[in-house]
Amino acid sequence: MDVHVRSSAPPDRVYRLAADSSTWPEWSPVVRYERERAGDANGVGEVRVFHNKGRKVLTREEVVELTPNRRVGYVLLSGLAIRDYRAFIDLAPDGDGTAIRWHSSFEPKTRGTGWLYRLVLQAVITQYAKGLAEHAGR
Repeated sequence: MDVHVRSSAPPDRVYRLAADSSTWPEWSPVVRYERERAGDANGVGEVRVFHNKGRKVLTREEVVELTPNRRVGYVLLSGLAIRDYRAFIDLAPDGDGTAIRWHSSFEPKTRGTGWLYRLVLQAVITQYAKGLAEHAGR
């Protein structure tokens, strides 16, 4: 999946929101955030649990990369019937705003379900990316 959106906010403001897991309920379908494990001094290694709107299953993710004002990377630990899920939020200056590219990859656990997960995750990631862009621009 690959989603591109633009925010009127500068990269540092977008990055602060994307890198701080506790802000996700403010701008995404996440309704509650819990920190299961703290990361290092920069936040890498944090394990976060998200309670998502309309889902009883929690998603657990680990933050694997934080490059200030440029990139946030995370992997899914549990919560969906997929494996090897990796996602990156890449930020680039775009005039007085920020170009946001939110992209991810995965392998389905059950053969023949990949197309469905791609369809659903494309819609979900679009919702997250637009929420991030709009909230940062306020």
